[in-house]
Amino acid sequence: MTTSTQTATAVTIRRARREDVERIAELIMLGAATQTMTADAIRAEARHPGYAEAFAEIDASKDNGLFVAERDGKVVGTFQVTLIPGLVARGRKRGKIESVHVAPECRGMGIGKIMIAHALAFAKGQGGGLIELSSNKSRLDAHRFYRNLGFAQSHEGFKIEL
Repeated sequence: MTTSTQTATAVTIRRARREDVERIAELIMLGAATQTMTADAIRAEARHPGYAEAFAEIDASKDNGLFVAERDGKVVGTFQVTLIPGLVARGRKRGKIESVHVAPECRGMGIGKIMIAHALAFAKGQGGGLIELSSNKSRLDAHRFYRNLGFAQSHEGFKIEL
């Protein structure tokens, strides 16, 4: 991981807007553990209409918040928070943080820490009593980052494609 001595001064967290969708898709692809695409291929893929359709659904949901981090007028990070109602712990809502990505050139500046703090505050403000996230097993730097923020690796996750 490349470390920068710069700081995250003037970072703003805000709800994502429709015009942010292509940049959000680019950040997600750039952060993928298996990313092998060229920059041109990432830009082309980010224009796929499926991203705009997914954004519209997320944006319309009261249980979802899609956010971006801006620095110097440019979107440099993104994350999503979903609130899940449940019967566990007397009906405690569970927050799920997804798709946490910071632009490669901005990593190590504290932007991720600011984003996670915002995600936690958002979930708590929406009535969340617990928050969880998952991270690809190969992203060891990310695991260290989350542990340093107080997250515990308490469960083993499973997925299946449908």
